[in-house]
Amino acid sequence: MKYIYLDAIAGLSGDMILGALLDLGISPSLFRKKMSELKIPVEIQIRKTKRASLQALKVDVKVKPKKTSPRKWSDIEALIKKSSFSAVVKKNALSIFKKLFEAEALVHGHKFQEAHLHEAGADDAIVDILGCCFLVEALNISQIYSSPLNLGSGWVKASHGTLPVPPPAVAELLKKIPVYSAWVKEELVTPTGAAIVAALVKKFIPFPEITYEKIGCGAGNRDFHEFPNILRVFYGDLSEFREDKKIGMIEANIDDSNPQVLASFFDKAFQAGALDVFFTPIIMKKNRLATKLTVLSEIGKIDSLIREIFRETSSIGVRYFPVERRTLERKIKKISVLGEKVAIKVSYLDGKEVNVQPEFSHCLKLAKKNKLPVKEIIQLALKLFYGK
Repeated sequence: MKYIYLDAIAGLSGDMILGALLDLGISPSLFRKKMSELKIPVEIQIRKTKRASLQALKVDVKVKPKKTSPRKWSDIEALIKKSSFSAVVKKNALSIFKKLFEAEALVHGHKFQEAHLHEAGADDAIVDILGCCFLVEALNISQIYSSPLNLGSGWVKASHGTLPVPPPAVAELLKKIPVYSAWVKEELVTPTGAAIVAALVKKFIPFPEITYEKIGCGAGNRDFHEFPNILRVFYGDLSEFREDKKIGMIEANIDDSNPQVLASFFDKAFQAGALDVFFTPIIMKKNRLATKLTVLSEIGKIDSLIREIFRETSSIGVRYFPVERRTLERKIKKISVLGEKVAIKVSYLDGKEVNVQPEFSHCLKLAKKNKLPVKEIIQLALKLFYGK
C-alpha cells in the first residue's frame, strides 16, 4: 500500500490535486477514457507548464456550453451511483460532495436537500472529484496526509457576490484543520480542494520524516511572482511513512499550583493528544520547591497542548522544542486467563519479539475478581502466552 503527502504551501484546488496525481505516472489517455464514461460535456486538456520557473502538470477541464440548472444533492448522487467506477471510488466521491452540500446549506441557511452548488457543482468539479478518487485508487494509495493549508487572503468573486478569503463555505469545510495565510492576496484554497482534503486526508502535519519514491507536481491557474503556484505530492510505500517520528517536548516550571490541579491535568493532556506526560520535582530560585511539567506531543498538536497548559495550570510561560524518538513495532494479542480476556503487549525489533507485557489494568481487575495477588495474575498470563 502507498501513501501521499500533500505539500500545500500554495494552497490547493481540485485541478491541482488532479495534476499532481497524474504527474505520478498515470496515463493521461487512461484518465480521459475513464472520465469520458461519465458522458458529461467536457474536454480535458493535460499539459506541462511552469509556475515561477518550476515545471508542473496542468489539468484544464473545459466545459462545453450548455444550459443547466444548479445541481442539488440528488442530482450528484444519481450521477455518481450510476457511473462505472468502483464502489470505493463512488463512496469517496459521495463523501466529498456531501461535505460540500453540508457546508453550502449551513452558510446560506438552506436545508440539505434544498442546497445547490454553482462553482463546486459544475461539470469540471465532478471531473475533479471523481477523477481524484479514481487516481487515488489507481495509485494504490491507502493513506493521505497533508501540510497545513495556505489560504491566501483578500477577496474572491463568486456567484453569491464578492466574498472574503476564505469564502464562507471553504471556512466551514476547513474547521479543525490547521490553516494560515501567506504571500499573496488571492484565494488559494477552493471549495472543491477544501472538500477533497477534508474528506480524504487522515492528518494535517508539518513536513514529516519520510522516504518517498516519486514527486508529482500540479499547477494552479495563476502564475505568481512571489512563489511557485504548485501543489507537490510526495508518494511512497506506507511502511516508510512515520508520522510519529517528529515530536515536540513542552516544559513548564510551576511553583505556585495546587498538586491536585496538576494531577487533574494528566487526563486533560492525554485527551488533547499528548503522547506522554510526567512531573519532575525541582528547586527554583530562592530555594523554592517546584514541579517541572513535561509533555511529549506530535508536532501538529503542540499549539493546542500549550493552550491546555495555560488553561488548566498556573503556568504563565512554557518552552518547547523538537525532539527525536524511536519506538518499537507493537502489537496487541489477547489470551484467556481464568475465563477473562487479557491483552498482551508485544514489541518487536527487526521483526523479532523482544518484550512481552500483560496489560496491567486487565490483570488488576482479574486479581480483584479472584482475590489473588496481581503479580500471580501477571505470571499466569505470561505462562499461558508462552504456552507453558
